[in-house]
Amino acid sequence: MSDTPGKLRLGALVALVVGSMIGGGIFSLPQNMAASADVGAVLIGWAITAVGMLTLAFVFQTLANRKPDLDGGVYAYAKAGFGDYMGFSSAWGYWISAWLGNVGYFVLLFSTLGYFFPIFGEGNTPAAVIGASVLLWAVHFLVLRGIKEATFINLLTTVAKIVPLVMFIVIAAVAFKADIFTRDIWGRGNPNFGGVMDQVRNMMLVTVFVFIGIEGASVYSARAEKRADVGRATVIGFIGVLALLVLVNVLSLGIMSQPELATLQNPSLAAVLEHIVGPWGALLISVGLAVSLLGALLSWALLCAEILFATARDRTMPAFLKKENANHVPVNALWLTNSMIQVFLLITLFSAGTYTSLIYLASSMILVPYLWSAAYAVLLSGRGETYEQASAERMKDLCIGGVALCYAVWLLYAGGVKYLLLSALLYAPGVILFAKAKREQGEPLFTGIEKGIFACVVAGARRKPSIAGQS
Repeated sequence: MSDTPGKLRLGALVALVVGSMIGGGIFSLPQNMAASADVGAVLIGWAITAVGMLTLAFVFQTLANRKPDLDGGVYAYAKAGFGDYMGFSSAWGYWISAWLGNVGYFVLLFSTLGYFFPIFGEGNTPAAVIGASVLLWAVHFLVLRGIKEATFINLLTTVAKIVPLVMFIVIAAVAFKADIFTRDIWGRGNPNFGGVMDQVRNMMLVTVFVFIGIEGASVYSARAEKRADVGRATVIGFIGVLALLVLVNVLSLGIMSQPELATLQNPSLAAVLEHIVGPWGALLISVGLAVSLLGALLSWALLCAEILFATARDRTMPAFLKKENANHVPVNALWLTNSMIQVFLLITLFSAGTYTSLIYLASSMILVPYLWSAAYAVLLSGRGETYEQASAERMKDLCIGGVALCYAVWLLYAGGVKYLLLSALLYAPGVILFAKAKREQGEPLFTGIEKGIFACVVAGARRKPSIAGQS
């Protein structure tokens, strides 16, 4: 892995980025996209996503290189640019998004197993929750053995889960039928879709979810062997995952029509390959999904603990979260994370929420951290900080940051009011840990501006819509 004890090389960092982004989302992508958009809108949506997410990748690369003293990625940038509460909120939102995504992964994993073992149903039966709980704590104790050991296993699972996806792309490319792909390009045959831009807007949260993890290397910046590798890993991982996502989604639309895809049970990729080659195709994808989810669960367990540890280390989170064990694993942060996952796994027994509800909520929680990271990049280049005055590079980074910021604002709009209010409901309780951290330092809780921001969060939380049944 590295000649420096405890440090991560480029390959491990790329695997963390790819392993974090490729979880369960890509295996459910055909149905998730077809449920809200047809071919034309899907292509437009991917074009917007490619530009927006690429600029975000460049933002993380630029900030990693220009601000090497800021460890912890999305959280550190928000704090440096906009104060302690914004930094805390970014860390809190990122952390919740990460473990909510893991809850969704557990549900999807056991839903997939339910294809072969009906006792697991759609991933939220008592048997499924018991199985998920056992797996959760197995991953927990694996991570406790050490960050480097866990990242090595993640590297292996990342390679293993890409193989069935590449096989699908090759087979689907051969079976692709242009007449199916072009049958109703703009979705006019579905009265529920609305106009093209309505379709594009409705698919945006799905595209965000499949790219969550793009910032994974920046979260581990303090553990990187070479600082420059953080930015390289972000861009390399993004380009590779983008190619896989677009090919899987677009080729599926040439195998089955949009109405057929929209009614598939997840993981819908299994049904698409089964449609081409028969039952062994579903088995191949199911095995690939199981490996993929296990790797993603490991990646996100690492990321969840690391973001709490990084914030506690510079006193934005309470001090108890920076405690490490003998293997340099942030043990209290890991226990808190997995305890929350356990609670929400139990909630799935009684909630009408679905896998789709969980991924939408996880996506909405990470929009604020992305927004502040892009805003900080604009602030940095606008001020000329770390740049030669009026340099071409400064103007380039200002333009890239501006596009990333516009994209982040667009995502907040595309996510809709209900998920924004649900985000506020989850952001508000975080003030308890923020207050504890401030009390440990003997500092006042809020500045004047931060009081106004928190008041808006509380107001949004009080207008919360119901989580149950949303999709």
